[in-house]
Parts: sequence; structure tokens; C-alpha cells
Amino acid sequence: MEIMTGMKCDIEILDTSLRDGAQGEGIVFSVRDKLAVAQALDELGVAWIEAGNPGSNPKDLEFFRLAPSLKLKHAKLCAFGSTRKKGIKAADDGQLRSLLDAGTEGVVIFGKSWDLHVTDVLRVELEENIAMIAETVAFLRAEGRAVIYDAEHYFDGWAANPQYALSTLKAATDAGADRIVLCDTNGGSFPDAVIAGVRAASQSAALKQAAVLGIHAHNDCGLALANTIGAVQAGCVHVQGTLAGFGERCGNTALAALIPSLELKLALRCLPEGKLARIGDLTRRVAEIANVSISDDMPYVGAHAFSHKAGMHADGILKVRRSFEHIDPAAVGNDRHFLMSEVGGRSAIAERVKKIDPAITKDHPVIAALSEKLKSLEAEGWAFEGADASFEILVRRELGKYKPLFHIEAYRVMSEHPSGGAIACSHAWVKVLVEDQYEIAAAEGDGPVNALDGALRRALTRFFPNLAKMRLDDYKVRVIDGKDATAAQVRVLIESTDSQRSWNTVGVSADIIDASRAALVDSIEYKLISDMEKHNES
Repeated sequence: MEIMTGMKCDIEILDTSLRDGAQGEGIVFSVRDKLAVAQALDELGVAWIEAGNPGSNPKDLEFFRLAPSLKLKHAKLCAFGSTRKKGIKAADDGQLRSLLDAGTEGVVIFGKSWDLHVTDVLRVELEENIAMIAETVAFLRAEGRAVIYDAEHYFDGWAANPQYALSTLKAATDAGADRIVLCDTNGGSFPDAVIAGVRAASQSAALKQAAVLGIHAHNDCGLALANTIGAVQAGCVHVQGTLAGFGERCGNTALAALIPSLELKLALRCLPEGKLARIGDLTRRVAEIANVSISDDMPYVGAHAFSHKAGMHADGILKVRRSFEHIDPAAVGNDRHFLMSEVGGRSAIAERVKKIDPAITKDHPVIAALSEKLKSLEAEGWAFEGADASFEILVRRELGKYKPLFHIEAYRVMSEHPSGGAIACSHAWVKVLVEDQYEIAAAEGDGPVNALDGALRRALTRFFPNLAKMRLDDYKVRVIDGKDATAAQVRVLIESTDSQRSWNTVGVSADIIDASRAALVDSIEYKLISDMEKHNES
């Protein structure tokens, strides 16, 4: 199958985060959010952005009204809708009119390919469904729109009644559809069935040269990525998915995992030159707008994708990087992480220490000292593999390059739990010393740690204004050994952010407030030290 004129890449990417992605549980986009996501996807360089259904809600209508202000450089917008209703002409269908009114260059239309849906869901005759598909595509093409036809439930339909499923594709192709997208709508197909279904479509005489074939997979069996890659290898050159993978039920094909595989493993260009290195950053931006978390173990862009804990792994990578890494992390905008633990080995420790002092080698005495210190602290319940910022401060102490920027002279935390259904709250008071000046501050919070964090940063912001941009992003507590019941040691992990980056710190104590204090102090000091070094470099 030849790629259509105008496709500059080997594989054409359509992102449906704003339509299918918005159907995922807990995903609620405002109009401003939708505009921000579209901007991020354009920066990545996807070919199409499926931006919503203007016939379904006022929010999507407002988005399409404002969309021209985005001045997109790479992506083209498309509106989404269904074939005409049964028993009326396409020109008289209000939903199709709303697609035209959206003013997008492309339109995505879905129609039924599974005879079960035609007879039992739409409740129309099989031939009427064929007419609905053909007349809708022809109408939109006559109005000057590029038409992407989504063959809904194609693989289920092809398995049940292959002749009818292929006849629906033929109807869309003969009517002028530019792309024919084969949809695994229920997400229940296996790769062998997807490959066979794609080949059946590509070998059909009516489709062979007439339109570009595409794939739209859902992840209900955890196979969306595998099914999409199989479909591409079988002949699909148009791929649909959502960048971060969220969507209806178990989600859609995660483009952040798919695109690097296609580009780096199969040498199929999906994005404009140089854009792949931004996929990690932009995936995180879209996820933040959607208020979802990127799984740490997500391929390519997850925080753990290039993390190494075993000492021999770290040693191998430092000698020959491809020995334990399948790609260069920088290719997808990610970083290599050596996790600091008792099993990490001196090579991994030395590599981390070099970021602070490039002259340090794994044979330096400080590396041996740090290795023993790590083992001792981990025996007490400390864990630094998820607390890079605390480990960096530990390194600075061992190197003699650490000077406390402030000292907590005293602090007090109290919680109130009024009777009668009143809302509980916590109060914190703190006295800090910065050089030779004292500052006292208090704050109220939703809990004791929130209150202590607020009071501490309020006291320090007079000396360090950049702390105003810092906030806690996540807070975790783990009991280290439950044998001591309520007297057990607890480990507190805190994730902090200043909207530009995130970092993690740890504290351990039998007192949960004291463990939180230790993690908070490390978090603030790491922020201050990093900002000072960044300022000195500039």
C-alpha cells in the first residue's frame, strides 16, 4: 500500500487524547486544558489531533471556536462523529452539520463493521448500514473535508462475518474515504487476529490502492501496543492512540511507548526530525494537564525506564552502555538513574558522586565510606533508591561540601479534632535560624505534615524567596518493622516540585512527625542548593 501524498513520515500519527482519552475515568478537560493539550501535541509533531465531538457538548464547540488561535505548526485538527442517522439524508443530519461547522480540515467518522452491532444495537438492515457509511463519507468529501473512516469493531466483525466487515470498508473506500482505520474497539483481540484482519483488508481488491489503512487499538487485554505494532508490520501506516495511554476503560495505545519503538526499532519515522527527544517531556506535560500520573515503569518515558540497581548492571553500563540498556535514554528525553542501595555497588555510587565532584573515581576512599554508610543506614530502615535528593545531601556531607543553610531551633505541631462534625485541622509553629537571624512562623494545614511544611517555608521565604514556588507533590509513609507496633520506625518519602522539576527525599524515625521533618529539611535544602548552583553556572 502506498502512503498518500502529503504524508511526510513513514507512519502518520493521530492522537485522540482530547476525544477517546477524555472518555477515560477521571479525565475532565476544561476548554483551556484542551487548548493546552493540543499545543503540546503540535509541539511533538503529530499529524492529526482528534479534538472532540462538536455535536455532543458545548465545551467541544467552544474549543473548535477558539482553536484557530493556536496557530498549529505541525498538526491538523479533526472533529469526530458518527455516520448519519438511519432513515434521513446526510445533508439533513444535524450532527454531520456540526462537524462541518467545526471548521476542521479533517473529520473522523465511525461506522459499524460488526453485523451484531448493526442488527442488535443500531437495529437497522445490513444494507441500510452500508448506505449510511457511503452517503456520510460522500457528503463530507463533497464538502471538502478529508475523511478518516473508523471501522468500529472491525476485528470482531471480521471474525464473525468477514464478508460483511470487508463490505463496510469497501463502502467507505468507494465513497472517497482518505483513511480506513481498523478498530479493536473492545480491546479483546490478540496480535495474530489483528495481523490477519489487517492483511485481509489490505489484500481486498477494493482497498488495495484506494486508501491508507490505519489501526486503533484499546488495551483491555494489555495488548494495545503489541496489536498496533503487529498492525503496522502487516501494512497499517496510520496509527491512532493517546500520548499517555489513558482512554476508555483500560485505555488506548500509549503513543509515548509506541512511537519510540517504531522509530528506534523499526526505523519508521513518525515525527518530524528532532522531535522524538521531546516525547518524555511532552508526555508528562499532557499527563499533568489531565491530572493523571505517568506510571514509573512506563516504557521509554517512565521514571524507572532507565533505572539500575544491581551493582553488576551499573558496572556493565559504565563499561558498555548497551550491555544493559536497549536504547540511549537521551533519545526519548529521559535520564539514566543509578539507584543507591546496599546492592548498588561502588561503580554506581561513583557515577552519582561525579555529578558533584567529577574528579571522584570508584577507587576513591569516599566511595568506600559511602558504600559502608549506605549499608548501615539501610539496616536502620533508610532507603535512598527513591530519594535521590537526600542521597545527594548525604554525598555532600561525606565530601565536606555541605553547609546547612538554616537550622530549626524548635518546632511544635498540634492537631484538633472538634466534636459535632466540625472539620479537623492541624497547626504548626517553628523557629528557624538563618546565619545569625531568627524567624518564627506558624501555619494551619489539613494535617500535621502539611501544617509543618507551611510554617517552615513561611519562616524561610523571607531569606529565600524562591521557596514560594515550591510545594509538596506526594507523601508516603511505610512502617519499617511492625513487630514494635505503634513504637515502630517509620520511613517517610516526600516528592517536591517547583513546577520545573521534581525531587524526592526521605526521613526515618520512630516519630512520624520527626521523620517528616527530616524529609522536609532535605527537600528544602536540595532546592536551595540546586538553585544556587544553577545561578552560579549562569
